[in-house]
Amino acid sequence: MEIRVLRYFLAVVREESITKAAEMLHITQPTLSRQMAQLEEEMGIKLFDRGTRKIVLTAEGHLLRRRAEEILELVDKTERELQEEAVGGTVSVGCGDLAAVELLPKLFQSFRDRYPAVNFDLYTGTADHIKDRMDRGLTDVGLLLEPVSMEKYDFIRLNQKEQWVVAMHPDAPLAGAEYVTPEDLKDLPLIIPRRLNVQSEVAGWFGPYWDHLHIIAMSNLPSSSAVMVYHKLAYAIIIRGSIAFWDQEKVVCRPLYPELAATSVLTWKRKQPFGTAAEKFIEYVRQELTGTGRMGKIRTEH
Repeated sequence: MEIRVLRYFLAVVREESITKAAEMLHITQPTLSRQMAQLEEEMGIKLFDRGTRKIVLTAEGHLLRRRAEEILELVDKTERELQEEAVGGTVSVGCGDLAAVELLPKLFQSFRDRYPAVNFDLYTGTADHIKDRMDRGLTDVGLLLEPVSMEKYDFIRLNQKEQWVVAMHPDAPLAGAEYVTPEDLKDLPLIIPRRLNVQSEVAGWFGPYWDHLHIIAMSNLPSSSAVMVYHKLAYAIIIRGSIAFWDQEKVVCRPLYPELAATSVLTWKRKQPFGTAAEKFIEYVRQELTGTGRMGKIRTEH
């Protein structure tokens, strides 16, 4: 009994007609009739009652139908598992120090449940740096803070808000404030983000104070700014990002008022040749983050 013939048999059962089943299978009606006759002869039983206008299964035919469905389900599952086991390699993912990074462990774990031979290379940097690596083929997928130019990329915009805050030493006078305004910071030593696009956002928040600020340093990542803050060098304007994991006895943060927030995108370069593992991961991300997968509750935009 061949797997191919079992698929033919189930097609006849579904269509209730050898002629219709043959059309669906793209084979001739005489060929399919001969295959069904040979199946009955091989098994020594009658599978169909052919006295009516449509195919009707005998009791033995019903039993074979159940067993054929079970067999083919197991065959298909085995084929998928073998294909998935064969997918291996490394997916390179670049990200900023963002709150949305907490999405990645869920994606990585659920993807590895499906493709256990795949591993990840996680690289942290600014959006501009990660985009450069993507352009050079060094990074497959990037998690980037907006604003960022996306003309050459496909992306999923995450609805998770990235909040701008002021990081400071716990002993700083503003540490007792509920929030921080531009006027509160106008005469204080500041560390600001290095990215020009982001600086424009911060400058807009400061308004007329921007041209008179006491900026003593620029930094590309919040973690570097945190070291400066801990040693009481300055206050730092940063994305909240991974602050939840910092030692609050060493560095604290306060939100900006009026609120300043941003969004982030999960992106990959359009028309870029990817390895099999990266292609599978991008396909998986599309399914999971656009509502068709298990993580579809995460709201996104295209």
